[in-house]
Amino acid sequence: MPAGAVVAVAGRAAVKPIGVARAVAIVGALSPLGWAGWLAATGGLGANPIEKLTHLSGDSALILLCASLAVTPLRRVSGLGWLAPLRRTLGLSAFFWGLGHFVIYAVFDQGLAIDDVIADVAKRPYVTVGFAAFLMLLSLAITSTRGWQKRLGKRWRSLHRLAYVSVVLGVVHYWWLVKADITWPLAYAIAAGIVLCARGVPALAGRLRASSPQ
Repeated sequence: MPAGAVVAVAGRAAVKPIGVARAVAIVGALSPLGWAGWLAATGGLGANPIEKLTHLSGDSALILLCASLAVTPLRRVSGLGWLAPLRRTLGLSAFFWGLGHFVIYAVFDQGLAIDDVIADVAKRPYVTVGFAAFLMLLSLAITSTRGWQKRLGKRWRSLHRLAYVSVVLGVVHYWWLVKADITWPLAYAIAAGIVLCARGVPALAGRLRASSPQ
């Protein structure tokens, strides 16, 4: 192969390393699982391992959801359009951690008693908003495929705006849960606020420009 062709191929690979970026995202999404295993092996889960794992899974879901929503602003600022597929990778990872969060709660905290779970969702507001956030993530995960995107058409984009609502509800869920020490919920609220503004402000500005008289 001519030297120029080799340089061109290498340049294209360097410009669009989506495979490497996706692998890094997956490893990062799985890293809390390794941390949980390490804590379990070393006795680091403490006297209440269920609570520890509940918080770990919830934190992981919120972090990954914020990261997923941050992909579009980062892509716009950097000009790296190839980052777009990471939204789905990170979004699905957030869902699976949210699923783990719910399973830990339903199985280990509530003993898989469906009636108790339903009563708890109806009775305690922080559980209500957390469950609502989980249902939104579930709907987004189910419809994340190209098949669903074609099936829903324009409605797909509207449906997937639920990601914004789910991250807000996730923060509210955490805030209402801890009650006293709001350090971490506040940090997540700030992160989510920055991401939502970074996504919403350019979109709003674009709509205002489009609607203004020329």
